[in-house]
Amino acid sequence: MDPNRKITQSLPQSPESLWRDTTDLPAFPKLAEDISTDVAVVGGGITGITTAYLLSNAGYKVTLLEAGEILSGTTGFTSAKISAQHGLIYHHLIKHFGQEQARLYYRSNSEAMNWIQNTAEELEVSCGMKHEAAFLYADAEDHKTLKQLEEEYKAYEQLGLPGEWLDNVSIPLMASGAIKLPGQARFHPLQYLKGLLKVIQDKGGVIYEHTMMADKVEKNDKLTLFTEKDEHRITCRYAVSASHFPFYDGGALYFSRLHAERSYCLAIQPETDFEGGMYLSASEPTRSLRAVEWEGRNLVIVGGDNHKTGQGICTIGHYENLELFAGNLLGIKTIPYRWAAQDLITLDRVPYIGKISDNEEIYIATGFGKWGMTSGTLAAQIISDQIQRKDNPYTELYDPSRFKAGTSLKNFIVQNANVAKELVAGKVEIVHKKTTDLEADEGAVVFHDGKRVGAYKDPEGKLHLVDRTCTHMGCECEWNNGDRSWDCPCHGSRFSYDGEVLEGPASVPLTKLHE
Repeated sequence: MDPNRKITQSLPQSPESLWRDTTDLPAFPKLAEDISTDVAVVGGGITGITTAYLLSNAGYKVTLLEAGEILSGTTGFTSAKISAQHGLIYHHLIKHFGQEQARLYYRSNSEAMNWIQNTAEELEVSCGMKHEAAFLYADAEDHKTLKQLEEEYKAYEQLGLPGEWLDNVSIPLMASGAIKLPGQARFHPLQYLKGLLKVIQDKGGVIYEHTMMADKVEKNDKLTLFTEKDEHRITCRYAVSASHFPFYDGGALYFSRLHAERSYCLAIQPETDFEGGMYLSASEPTRSLRAVEWEGRNLVIVGGDNHKTGQGICTIGHYENLELFAGNLLGIKTIPYRWAAQDLITLDRVPYIGKISDNEEIYIATGFGKWGMTSGTLAAQIISDQIQRKDNPYTELYDPSRFKAGTSLKNFIVQNANVAKELVAGKVEIVHKKTTDLEADEGAVVFHDGKRVGAYKDPEGKLHLVDRTCTHMGCECEWNNGDRSWDCPCHGSRFSYDGEVLEGPASVPLTKLHE
C-alpha cells in the first residue's frame, strides 16, 4: 500500500471526534507557579477526572494536570461502550487467573458500569445514556474463532454470567454464532465527564491544561512532582498517574510491559435502519458497531481495524476498510466524522491499577485494552479507596506489580523482540524520496541534507522538518497519513507533524530541523 494514498472523496478530509466536536468544554490555564495540594492527578481523561471527582467529594484538595487539553486523549476518541463484555476475555481469565478472579473481573466492570449510570442520573447529566445488549460474534466460515467463541460461552456458564448463546444475529452480519450480554449501555462520554468536571471545580478542585509532567519524583515527607524542564513543582501527599503511559513508573519499566494499538472509527449515516445493540467481532479484522444520535439523525459508529501503533501503514487504508464494511452492511449516505484512538494492552490483558510499591504514595492506572469506560472508572474507585485506606475487593486482581509467568513471560519476549526489530529497521531504512517530491498535505521520510528526516508539506506549501528519532528510546517514527502524525512503532509515542508530543511515553518533542 502507498502510505501517502489520498483520502477518498466520501471520507472527511481531517480526523475529528464526534464527541469532541459536540461538546463545549471549558478551558483551563497552564500551571505557572509552584503549588501544593493533597492529591495531584496527572491525566485529564475518564480515569483522572473520575479520580478527582471521588477524592474531591471525600474532602481532599485535588489538582488535576493535563499535558494537552482536557479530554483530548483516548477518552475523547473512544467508541464509548459501557460494558463488561470485553471480547474473548473470560476463558482467558479462568485459564490464567482462576475462576474467582475471573468473577471479580466481571463484577468490578459491572459495578463500574452501574456507577456511571447512577452518577449520570444523580448529577442529572444529559449524556445520551441508552441501555442495550452487547453482542460478541464470530464471522461466518471462521471456524477457529467460532470454536474460541464456544469456549468463551462455556466460561460464561462456569462463572454464572448472564450471557445467551445465539446461532445468528438479527442485523445482516455474516455471523456463525454470538454471545449476547444484556443490560449494557452506551453514552456520550464527554457530556458525562463535563458534569463531573463541574463538581470537581465546585468542590474546590483545581485544573491545569498544557502542563507536561517530567518523569521524576522527589520523595521526602511529601512528594514533589516536576513539570517538564523543571519549570514548576507540585508538592502533594498522593500522586496519581492516569496519563495512559505512566508519567513516572518507579523503575518498573511499564513501557516494556505494555503495547500500544491504534483503532479506527467512522460515524456514518446509514441507508438502512440500524435496530440497535452493540456489536463486536471476535474474528480479525475487528469490527464494532453501535448507534449514536447526532443533530436529530441516527448515526452508527463503525470501528475496528486495529494494529500496533506505527506499524499500520497505510493508515488511510484502515478507514477505507471500515467504509467498505459499513457500505456493504448498511449502506452509507454520509460520513460526518472519522477518528482514531490509541489504547494500551498489558501482558496478561488485565489493567495495571494501584500503588507502584507498598512504601510509595504513587498510584498508576493503565492498560485498559480498549475498555476504558468501565476500566477507567473502576481504576478511579480502586485508587480512591486506597488513598482513603478503604478495603477494595479488586486490589489484588489489578495489582500493577503482579506477573503471571505463563502468558506474561511469553508476551514480554514477543513484544520486546518486536521492539528490537523496529529499532533496527528504522535505522537502516532505504529512502529515495526528497522534500521536492512532496505534494501539499503530504508527509514522508525523506533524504535531506545527507540524512533521513521526517517531512510534511502543509496545504499552504510550508515544509515542516523533524528528526524522527523518538525522544523516548530512540526508535524511528513512521508517518501516519490518516491522522497526520509521526508514530513510534516501538512503544507507541506519537508526535504532531511539527514534532509536538501527542501520546506518551515520550514527554519531549521531536527536534525541529531547518531547510
